[in-house]
Amino acid sequence: MYKSVWTESCSIKERPPLDGDKRVSVLVIGGGIAGILCAYFLKKSGVDCFVAEGGRIGMGVTAFTTAQATAQQGLIYSDVLKKSGEERAKKILEANLWAVEKYRHLAKDYDFDFEDKDSYVYSLEDTRTIEDELAALDRFGVKGELTGKLPLPLDIKAAYRLRKQGQFNPLKLISALADELDIAENTFVRKVEKNVAHTDRGSITADKIIVATHFPFINTSGFYFVKMHQQRSYVAALENGPDLNGIFADQADMGMYFRNYGKYFLIGGGDHRTGKKGGSFGEVENFARTHYPSAQIKLRWATQDCITHDSVPYIGRYSNMLPDVYVATGFNGWGMTGAMVSARILSELITGKESEFAEAFDSLRCSISGKTLCNLGETVINLINPTPRRCSHLGCALKWNEAERSWDCACHGSRFDEEGHLLDNPAMKDTDV
Repeated sequence: MYKSVWTESCSIKERPPLDGDKRVSVLVIGGGIAGILCAYFLKKSGVDCFVAEGGRIGMGVTAFTTAQATAQQGLIYSDVLKKSGEERAKKILEANLWAVEKYRHLAKDYDFDFEDKDSYVYSLEDTRTIEDELAALDRFGVKGELTGKLPLPLDIKAAYRLRKQGQFNPLKLISALADELDIAENTFVRKVEKNVAHTDRGSITADKIIVATHFPFINTSGFYFVKMHQQRSYVAALENGPDLNGIFADQADMGMYFRNYGKYFLIGGGDHRTGKKGGSFGEVENFARTHYPSAQIKLRWATQDCITHDSVPYIGRYSNMLPDVYVATGFNGWGMTGAMVSARILSELITGKESEFAEAFDSLRCSISGKTLCNLGETVINLINPTPRRCSHLGCALKWNEAERSWDCACHGSRFDEEGHLLDNPAMKDTDV
């Protein structure tokens, strides 16, 4: 079992499971930061809301995030500007800036270690991509700062800074907000039929349902298993490391990430598609030992991100077939801002308010691309692979992950322990290994 700096520093009180059938206005399935924020926003709007969490709240992906809240998300704005136009790129930027500011505002009422930090995106390859992103930001009235010097042991070609972004402890935030919400833990939703969610402990009937389970689990509509894949990433927490006083991320998908939290210096990296070979912990730990030999690795953990093929989350209606079901997913490694934006959009849609950001993140959009075709190809290959160990989601071949001692699915990212017990969705049950 991994231990992150968040699980080490925060203990969340337990809630009882569902006890029999229940009727509510809105059911939120999933008690990570996205689900908790959605429920919190709805409760503040006067909506009768209930959260069903399959395990413990906050103990899924949220417990193992790196928890930076920044509108600076790689080179997304120049990319969206090029592919989808100025209006959409501008709205996505405005939504992410609003999310950071909303966390800052919440920090006035709740203690979750929120800190203002400048964030940096750097390139080891060239300056052009960084300059293009700065030009996009400038086009929308946001001032980024070009720099070629960072306090990192890397040969950086260029970087840009975005001032006054943020970082915090996500479990402390969940713990604080959860005290105001109606939550059932250890209540695993097995199936959704129209407006009814079925669990082993009873059924929950709701006017509206939000699926905030990281990877959506309803396969018969939405086709999120086609539109996304999952990616593993790894973090080491070091003592006696440098204080960088900022958040630093490589613009490359497989690059390194750095920030501080309390006494710890965090290094992230080793990213790879779930079920495929990659750098894992070795890449992160070797980097730490090489460049920070006087520091000691005290904690390490891994997380999993849902990756969309256009780098924009899916937030909105689950599908045209399920008009009363909503989804928040595909945060592309930027779950803190993605969760907050989801909470605003979904609470507005459910309460009938006009949502200025909903169209930019529309979950029903068509995003067919080369990445989509590659994802389909990966699925086909693993479906026909004759390996006897199969995923309980859609039957793809499982591959052994020696570094984490798990069986991983390269199709859609489900993971199982050595005995076949479910670790990560979208699979809904254990598998035979």
